[in-house]
Amino acid sequence: MTDQTAEKPEVAVAILYQGDRFLLQLRDDIPGILYPGHWGFFGGHIEPGEDPPTAMRRELLEEIGYTPSDLDLFQRMEMDYVVRHVFYGPLSVAVDSLDLMEGWDLGLWTVEEIRQGQRYSERAGQVRPIGRPHQEILLSFLDHRSIETVG
Repeated sequence: MTDQTAEKPEVAVAILYQGDRFLLQLRDDIPGILYPGHWGFFGGHIEPGEDPPTAMRRELLEEIGYTPSDLDLFQRMEMDYVVRHVFYGPLSVAVDSLDLMEGWDLGLWTVEEIRQGQRYSERAGQVRPIGRPHQEILLSFLDHRSIETVG
């Protein structure tokens, strides 16, 4: 179990992929949340008494109605203000079958779009940036994945 008495909040986020494309959420554009109006991962805070994998599955169910068949831990990242548990796994359903219950939009990003750091949102009607930590995590994941496929 995660120690919830620590000063830093802990979150669980998911890198979901179909082939070489990655599912991201366009966060609501409202003040008071981190990275408003930016693309980022699905996920959220770990509740008291929850372990990170349980929290990740709960968040995916709450946010897009998706229960992944397989999720693995990519890395645990302790930052100044948060501890992120980054999971990864395949998205085994069509994107249009997901029920977006949190956020402004969702979409599968190409590797090139991730590197560019922005993408057009049909629902927002404009190009929106990816959150900097989300882009950095994805680029690290891509580097890790290419090393695994070569080695």
